Amino acid sequence: MAKQFDVVVIGAGPGGYVAAIRAAQLGQTVAIVDAWQNAKGGPAPGGTCTNVGCIPSKALLQSSEHVEQAQHHFADHGISVGDVSVDLAKMVGRKATVVKQNNDGILFLFKKNKITFFHGLASFTAQVEGGWGIKVDGAAPEELVAKHVIVATGSNARALPGAAFDEKVILSNDGALNLSEVPKRLGVIGAGVIGLELGSVWRRLGAEVTILEALPAFLAAVDEQVAKEAQKQLTKQGLKINLGVKIGEIKPSESSVTVDYTDAAGAAQSATFDRLIVSIGRVPNTNGLGADTVGLKLDERGFIAVDEDNKTNLPNVWAVGDVVRGPMLAHKAEEEGVAVAERIVGQHGHVNFNTVPWVIYTSPEIAWVGQTEQALKASGRAYKAGNFPFLANGRARALGDTTGFVKVLADATTDEILGVHIIGPQASELIAEAVVAMEFRASSEDIGRICHAHPSLSESMKEAALAVEKRSLNF
Repeated sequence: MAKQFDVVVIGAGPGGYVAAIRAAQLGQTVAIVDAWQNAKGGPAPGGTCTNVGCIPSKALLQSSEHVEQAQHHFADHGISVGDVSVDLAKMVGRKATVVKQNNDGILFLFKKNKITFFHGLASFTAQVEGGWGIKVDGAAPEELVAKHVIVATGSNARALPGAAFDEKVILSNDGALNLSEVPKRLGVIGAGVIGLELGSVWRRLGAEVTILEALPAFLAAVDEQVAKEAQKQLTKQGLKINLGVKIGEIKPSESSVTVDYTDAAGAAQSATFDRLIVSIGRVPNTNGLGADTVGLKLDERGFIAVDEDNKTNLPNVWAVGDVVRGPMLAHKAEEEGVAVAERIVGQHGHVNFNTVPWVIYTSPEIAWVGQTEQALKASGRAYKAGNFPFLANGRARALGDTTGFVKVLADATTDEILGVHIIGPQASELIAEAVVAMEFRASSEDIGRICHAHPSLSESMKEAALAVEKRSLNF
């Protein structure tokens, strides 16, 4: 006998589990199905983000940053530690503990909100009386019927043609987070968020890191001024960044991998690495979903086709997160999940893609929201820009980290904030103020007239806003 629910969510990543919680809060009977499992075969909800993405990478970034500070910066504070050694197994073990804490926290939230969790792979079977038939394949197979289905199956790492991930020498983000030793020579194909973050982790721990990027510009989607500063700082730290590269043959062996490529000048090159991280983007995950069985439409790139409300072509079937159009960001997935849960009960859930923040957790951190200066120039929109360097911020000096700046872009006539770009300490936290301001269509003057605590890094946001009208107080 099939079990009936108002809402069945397929996938317990950020979009899925948040959608399930919001639907339960709104009085729906909710089930969620997820196939992720931990080393012992138990459930591991949280998707890529919790298991092999956002959470574990930040754990290793934090650990490796401690190593960097101890080796190179503690002495500036009068702290002598002698030789610094790294217990990599313990570091990776701590990362695993952080992941499990998040897994367990999500399972607790399911119980708290009376959400039924099924551990297994879910797939559509047919449209049936009462909604949609869903089959769960796992240790305890189940048949479910849902009035509404929310598909939140996420994405998978994109492999290079002819260079499949073996997670031994050719690594996805998964393998790159679980190395048992620090490679002497590490290659990274792709200078995006994942490549730069993971490259930074292993560079801090002692690897010689070479990044090969196909695009001729570094961080092309980022504000140009920020991108130039980021390239300068990351190169200064020791990352070898090669742009305009065309990858040729990749030849793995038992203990190394050789990459043939053409450099920006058109010269043939070859490099051998102990390990190679391939981070060239991600592809939507619809494997085993049964999309063909029920006629769920995919677009030309393999994403589930949805409208502006995240409705698919099938009645009462919705999709959110990485498996649909838009930025592949956990927080974007969460917002879509909440919006869909609210739409299901007749409310008017909304996601503003113009105020979705982006963050790269390198050191210095990079964060931005809204339009870049080059985009404003290309569109012909008249704007004003205000910059404030962390070098002139008292809190940054006390921290010993004065790298970077805050940049505010505002409409030349109305002063409405159009974009904010930050490179520097705790940029990931500072960007939230800009998101709130833009969501309420604030002007740069609004931020400039708000009292900020002193001394704080947030004063740099105020100063950059004041600088739009060339009236910064401390620079």
